[in-house]
Amino acid sequence: MNSKLVDLLREVDSLKVRLSSLRLLPVEALKKIQDALDIEYTYESNRIEGNTLTLQETALVVNEGITISGKSMREHLEAINHAEAIDYIKEVAKQDIGISQRTIKEIHALVLHGIDRENAGSYRTVPVMISGSTHVPPQPYLLEKLMEDFMLAFQRMEKENVHPVIIAAYLHNELVRIHPFIDGNGRTSRLLMNLYLL
Repeated sequence: MNSKLVDLLREVDSLKVRLSSLRLLPVEALKKIQDALDIEYTYESNRIEGNTLTLQETALVVNEGITISGKSMREHLEAINHAEAIDYIKEVAKQDIGISQRTIKEIHALVLHGIDRENAGSYRTVPVMISGSTHVPPQPYLLEKLMEDFMLAFQRMEKENVHPVIIAAYLHNELVRIHPFIDGNGRTSRLLMNLYLL
């Protein structure tokens, strides 16, 4: 590892210690902060994928169940689904369930719930292209082996005590590179990364 990366990881560790000390706030205050962060995370993750709901609209859809005039049903479902996926990863982290292909598929199923029933939680069976990218995802017949290798490399990194931020970045980057799903790869990868960090 280069020295700049080592310095950044030390800074991350220091900030984590500081953050942990702040968790001594009252439970109600922590919940308010966490709820606000979850809405912002849902908004930003969906915005990257082209969702046009504003931060305030996302909060209304998720927290109040309000539909926003002029916005598609898909955009509403993306907000609701992402919020549910955040709840799911928190529960997985609380129960200390190991990350597996099944976990990844369950996250994906939540992301696409009600949007694409046929493909939610299932690896793609057709080739895909990523709009605006020069990266060509692997052919579908390679996915099973690539996902097995992906999980083995992840497990090896954990056994070698690689820094959690490096592992989280690997999980995100490699899942996006493999692009195992027809849609929802970005959101699933970000949720997987955050699950590991939790």
